[in-house]
Amino acid sequence: MRILVTGGAGYIGSHTVKLLLSRGHDVRVLDSLVYGHRAAVPAERLTVADLSDAPAVDQLILAHRIEAVLHFAAFAAVGESVKHPGRYWQNNLVNTLTLLDLCRRHGVNRFVFSSTCATYGLPEKMPITEDTPQRPINPYGQTKLAVERALADYAAAYGIGYAALRYFNAAGAAADGSIGEDHHPETHLIPLVLQVALGQRPHIEVFGTDYPTPDGTCIRDYIHVEDLAEAHLLALEKIEPGKGLCVNLGTGRGYSIREVIKTAEQVTGKPIAVKDGPRRPGDPPQLVAAADKARQVLGWSPRYSELKPIVETAWSWHRSHPHGYADR
Repeated sequence: MRILVTGGAGYIGSHTVKLLLSRGHDVRVLDSLVYGHRAAVPAERLTVADLSDAPAVDQLILAHRIEAVLHFAAFAAVGESVKHPGRYWQNNLVNTLTLLDLCRRHGVNRFVFSSTCATYGLPEKMPITEDTPQRPINPYGQTKLAVERALADYAAAYGIGYAALRYFNAAGAAADGSIGEDHHPETHLIPLVLQVALGQRPHIEVFGTDYPTPDGTCIRDYIHVEDLAEAHLLALEKIEPGKGLCVNLGTGRGYSIREVIKTAEQVTGKPIAVKDGPRRPGDPPQLVAAADKARQVLGWSPRYSELKPIVETAWSWHRSHPHGYADR
């Protein structure tokens, strides 16, 4: 297929582009490079433009006769969304509506949306199923839920077929070491822990040690980035015009922060200094996916079902790219 990947030079987007190209798809990448990396995707596939630049997006869709869109382009820092909500509503929602209208204009009726478990807010029960009430507690989660609702309306009114994939904690790097995770600033636990192992940080701070979990620290479901990429391809193949599909993407197993740190010590062979701190407002004790629907509907199951091999791929990337991509 001829596929446009927005935000395709970012972390999850670039791994998905890599997989799509390996499967023979004709892929075009749109990325502003505000957070993405030029080196993460083939240069001949990349168009540098902001999603708000409707004429540029329109021309890209028209020139390459795009048949499907995988939409990753979004701001995704929860704390920043609380401080600057306008920035998030504009980029995550308004720009997505512009993209959807361009899809309508050009008859692009396959749309895969990068959603998030943050749409569930503070769920009362674990594991989290797709029927769990969606009550986001921050602007980031609210903007993602707003897009999901817009997609349902566009499907009903205009015949666009879509999949909304609700990720849990993306982690790891390409198995061949070619691309990986490089955020500035970095907020994800596994790369932060590995930066301590590399001597780039003095310690990892654990926010909250008195949660109602076995070791008192938060539990999260870590899903390998290549497994996420595979799910996008499967979702693309399952989409039907005028219908929507909402699916959790996780392993169904959670690991505590202390378990992640211990695993990183095993993988790296280095001690990880830890500083215990207070809880952060809004952090749920546990976020673990019920992944049954993804298996049943998409035929998807994660190849990386354990934490250690996920951390091993991340460590391979960070050790060979201690300062991330060369474009920083």
